[in-house]
Amino acid sequence: MSPHRARSYGRIALPAGLLLTQCIVCALHAQEAPGYSRNDFGEVGLMQTPTARMADEGELAFTASRTYPYTHYNLSLQPLPWIEGTFRYSAVSNRLYGPVGLSGHQSYKDKSIDLKVRLWDETRWRPAVAVGGRDIGGTGLFGSEYVVASKRFGPVDLTAGLAWGNMGARGDIKSPLGWAWSGFDHRAGNTNQQGGEFNTLRYFRGPAAFIGGIEYQTPLDKLRLKVELDGNNYKHEGLGNRFKQRSPINVAALYRVNDNVDFSLGFERGDKIMATLTLHSNLSRHAEPRKTADPPPEPVRGLAITPDPPEGAAALVRKPPEQVDWEALSKALEANAGIDVSSIGRRGSELVVHGEPRTYFYPSRTLGRTARILDNRVDESIDWFTVGDESYGMPVAEQSIHRPRFIDALDHRIDMQELRRSAEQNPPGQQQEEVLFTKPPKRFDGGVSLGYQQSLGGPNAFVLYQFSLNGNATYRFNRNLWWDGTLSVNLLNNYDKFTYTAPSLLPRVRTNIRQYLTTSDVTMPNFQLTGTKVLAPDVFGMAYGGMLESMYAGVGGEVLYRPYGERWAFGVDVNWVRQRGFRQDFALRGYKTVVGNATLYLNTGFHDVTLAASVGRYLAKDYGVTLDLSREFANGVRMGAYATLTNKSGSQTGEGSFDKGIYFSIPFDLLLPRSSRARANFMWQPLLRDGGARLNRRYSLYDMTSDRDSDLFEKNLEKSLD
Repeated sequence: MSPHRARSYGRIALPAGLLLTQCIVCALHAQEAPGYSRNDFGEVGLMQTPTARMADEGELAFTASRTYPYTHYNLSLQPLPWIEGTFRYSAVSNRLYGPVGLSGHQSYKDKSIDLKVRLWDETRWRPAVAVGGRDIGGTGLFGSEYVVASKRFGPVDLTAGLAWGNMGARGDIKSPLGWAWSGFDHRAGNTNQQGGEFNTLRYFRGPAAFIGGIEYQTPLDKLRLKVELDGNNYKHEGLGNRFKQRSPINVAALYRVNDNVDFSLGFERGDKIMATLTLHSNLSRHAEPRKTADPPPEPVRGLAITPDPPEGAAALVRKPPEQVDWEALSKALEANAGIDVSSIGRRGSELVVHGEPRTYFYPSRTLGRTARILDNRVDESIDWFTVGDESYGMPVAEQSIHRPRFIDALDHRIDMQELRRSAEQNPPGQQQEEVLFTKPPKRFDGGVSLGYQQSLGGPNAFVLYQFSLNGNATYRFNRNLWWDGTLSVNLLNNYDKFTYTAPSLLPRVRTNIRQYLTTSDVTMPNFQLTGTKVLAPDVFGMAYGGMLESMYAGVGGEVLYRPYGERWAFGVDVNWVRQRGFRQDFALRGYKTVVGNATLYLNTGFHDVTLAASVGRYLAKDYGVTLDLSREFANGVRMGAYATLTNKSGSQTGEGSFDKGIYFSIPFDLLLPRSSRARANFMWQPLLRDGGARLNRRYSLYDMTSDRDSDLFEKNLEKSLD
C-alpha cells in the first residue's frame, strides 16, 4: 500500500471508527441498564465476586447455590440503602460433619456472616464503590475482604476490584497496604478456634488478587449474561481440600423467572457446573392484601356514595350522648372497629372511647372505623372523636380526629394534607371527663394453634423440626391482672435423631435443650400470672410469676419509663428463676439464679433505626451487654440483629463464642386477607449457647406500649379512610 493510499485510508477509517463507536455506545445506552443480581454467596454480585451494587432497601433474599463440593444456603437482608448483610450455612459434600457414630454420613456444615458497605454511589462520571468482608463472624473457612467499584455503560455493568483471603488466594500482588504498615504484608492463620468471633487480625492482610467482571443485560428482558475473573486459586481450600482450577474465568447465564425468582446456570474453575436459585421480595414495599375477610366499614350518612334514603347503620337516628344505647354501641365497636371497650366518656364536645384495639394493625384504621360508627349514632353536639388506646389495662396513647373534617375527607372534599391537620395524638389522661359507660372485661379467652420449631446445622441432622398443636387459655381477673397458659402436644418431629449435647464449661442453662425437646410429647411451656399498672405519668410497671418459659419458672418484674412524644425509653427488669424439669410440667430442678437487665431504647431518627442497649446479668450468672439494632419500615416490617458479650471467654462458652442472631418481623396484616395485630417473627440464631443466655419473658413493657410510637399512626393516616 502506498503512503498516499495509507493516508487516504486513515482519513476514511477514523471517521468510520468514531461513527461505529458512537453507534455502539448509542446502541448500548438504548438498552435497559441491568439491575442487581446475586452471586453464589447470596451477595449482590456476579458468581464468586461481589459487586458494588446494592439491592433496594427492605429487600429480603434466599439464595441456594451449588458448585462442587460447596452448597451455600444464604439469607440476605438490606436494612439500609448502603448496608447489605448475608448469613449463610454451607455444606461441604466431600467432608463429613464428624464421627459416623454421631453424625452419620452428614456432610460438614459451616456457618458464616458477611457485611458489605457502599462507600459512595455511582454518578455520571464516578463508579459506585463498596468495601466488605465475607465470613467475618464465622469459622473463617471462606474468610475474605474486598474493595470493588462498579460502573454501568448502558446494558453493561462493569466491576473491578481487589480481594484478600480466600477470594483473593491467587495473590496477584503483594499487600497493597504494606506501604502504610508492615503488618499488612502477612496474613495470619485462623486464630478463631471457637468460631463466631470477629477475626480482625486477618482483615485486609497479605497478598491480594484482582477480581471483577461484566454483567450484560441482553435484549431479552429476562436474560442476563455474566463473565468474571475469579481471584481464588482453590489449591489450598479449607478442610484440606485442594482443587485444580483450569481457568480463572467463570461464565453464567441468569434467567429472571418472574419478579421474585432468579435462576442461574454457569461454568466455574473451567470444569465445574454452577447452579443458583434466588427467591427475593421487598418487604418494605409489600402491600397488604385486600381484606376480604374483614367486616365492611359502616357507611356514613350524607356522603355522595350513600344510598338515598340511607340504609343500614347510616339510617340510624343520631341521638344526644345522654340517650345513646352505649351497650349496643360498644358491641358495634368491638365487631367492626376491633376495640374491646372498657369505658366511654365525654369531654365537652369530644367523645372518648377507651379500650384495647385487638384487630387492626394500624391505629389510624381503628380510629377511622370508630369515627364512622360514632358518627352514625351521636348527634352534632360532638365534633371530635377520640380512641384512648389501652394495652393490658394500661392507658398508652390517644388518637383524635375532627368529625366534620373526617366526613369531608371521606367525601373527597379535602385532601390528606388537610385531614392530617385535623388529626391528633396525645398522651392519655390529660383532661377530666364525664364517664358515660363502663364495661367489665371478658373473663375467659382461648384458642388452638399450630406450632413449629426447628434447629439448623446441628451434628445430628441439618434440620431438626417439630410440629405441635398448642392450646392457649387466658383468664382475666380484671383488666390489669390475668393468668395465661399453654399446653403443647407433639404432632410430628425428627428430634429422635437429636443425640448431641453441646459442650460447655458454664452452668447448663440452655445447652441441655435436647432433654427439654425429647423427654415428653405433652408439655406446658407457659403457666403464669401477670399484673400491670401505670405507676406514674409515662411510667409503666409489670409483675409476674409461674412457669415463665419452657426451661425456667420464677417471679419477676419490670419498670419502664417511656416519655410520650420522645424517641427513647428506659426499662429495668429483675427476675428470680429456677430451672424447670425436662418434662415441662410443674417439676423443678436445683439450679436457680437472679437475672435482670437495664435497657435503653433509642429511636435514632436515622432511617428509622432503633438501638436497644442492655446491661445486666444472664442465666449462667455471667455479666455483659446486649446490643440490638433494628430498622422498621413504614408498613411495620422490622429487620434487626443482636449480639451479647459477657465476662465469660469464648473458650468457656464453646463453639460460637458469644450469643448473636438476626431476625425479621412481618405483620400478619401484610400476609392475610383478615386484619391482625399479630406478627410473624423469624429468628436465626446460629447456636444455642450458655453464655449470654437471656430469660425468654412472655411479655415486654416496651412491646406492650408500642402504640406510643407515633410514626405508625402518622405514616398510615390514609388508612383511617379505608
